[in-house]
Parts: sequence; C-alpha cells; structure tokens
Amino acid sequence: MAKQLFLVSSPFTEPGKPLNKSNQFVERLLKCEHHSALMVTSAPSDIRFSESFSYAIQHTMALSGITFENYIILDDRNKMDAQELVAASDFIILGGGHVPTQNAFFAEIGLKDCMKNFDGTVLGISAGSMNAASIVYAQPEEEGEAADPNYRRFLKGLGLTNVMLLPHYQDTKDCILDGKKLFEEVTYPDSFGRQFIAICDGSYLYADGTAERICGEAYLIQNGTIRKICDEGEEYPL
Repeated sequence: MAKQLFLVSSPFTEPGKPLNKSNQFVERLLKCEHHSALMVTSAPSDIRFSESFSYAIQHTMALSGITFENYIILDDRNKMDAQELVAASDFIILGGGHVPTQNAFFAEIGLKDCMKNFDGTVLGISAGSMNAASIVYAQPEEEGEAADPNYRRFLKGLGLTNVMLLPHYQDTKDCILDGKKLFEEVTYPDSFGRQFIAICDGSYLYADGTAERICGEAYLIQNGTIRKICDEGEEYPL
C-alpha cells in the first residue's frame, strides 16, 4: 500500500504557474520520495492527449520544486510492461480524463494487482482520484451518459481508499446534462445508501498509511442530501 496518497480535484492554478499550494498540498508533496515517476494515462490510445497531460503535470511540479530522475508515461505503447514499470517507480500519477475509459485501462493492465506491493507515493488527479476507490462512482460526464440506462455508474477501482470522490465541484454543481440537473436529479438519487464526497479544486484526500483526511473545501452527499463538511484551510478526518 502506498506510503502517501494524494487524491486531488485539480493540482493546477494557471498555465505556467506552480502547483496549487492550498491546504498544505505542496508542503506535503515535497516531503515524499520522488525519483522515478510513472504517469498512468486516462486515454491509453490517445498519445497526443497523454503526452500533453503528462507534460503539463511534470512541468507544473517542476515549478514547485518537484523533479524526477525518470518520468515515464504508461499507455498502449508499453502496457505489456505495466508490472515492471510500477515496480521501478516510487511515485505514481493517476492522470485525469474520462473515468470509464481510464477504469477500463486499469482493469486491462491489472493495475490493482501491479500496485499490491507498491510502497511509494500516489497522486491521483480528477478521474485518477475517482478510480483510486474500491468502488468508483463514475458520475455521468459526457453527453448521453446521464440518459443512457446501460451506462455503468459504479465500477471496480484500485482499492486505495473506500471514499468515492467527485472532483471540480465548484464547476459541476450547477451542471445540466441530458436535460437533467447533474447533482439534484442524478447524483443525489444515486447517493441513497452510499456516501460521496465532492471536493473543489485545491482540495484533496490525503492518507499517510495510518489515517485519511479531507483537506480543503468539501461536501458530503448522502441519502439524497448534501452538507458542507470542510472549508478551505481545514481538515476533516475520515
């Protein structure tokens, strides 16, 4: 199991600027080992997207003083070497993008099994943070998904946490998808008997091997209701 787990909404602020320092994020990251990084994409066949996202996170981390001796993208080009690539890394980045597409890639390469003995740092970003859960709530995102009765909203994830995160809440809370209010008409009904935690950019779930906590602005969605559980600069133990 990872020594340090960071599941963020978004670590970015503006293009060309360092990582978001809010809620001790960068301060904690700097204390982690970071020699050999493996960025696991959300779009294994879209090489241009994977390389663009990879460059953005690598460059932004470097601006914050976090650099790597080795930095490799895991996608369709080298997926047959997933086990060896994970074993050679001490820092794994789970990239952002489309949750079901990334989830299928994780399953295809057996990433959960590959990471069973991984004892480094994991940084999940957006979709990567969602797919880190044992059970993933793949909140509909693209047109047609909210209306499709065959769209699977619950998927098996990596099992790094039991928390089902919903990133970018500041941007999605008023979203209309397929004529439905995304939260009020889709996610709230899905929350009966379950718990989702919606986090804003700059907020994240942090685990150090002994405890988990939410850092920054966050909301608990449960049994059709929502309430704020944490504010900027605060931490909420899980």
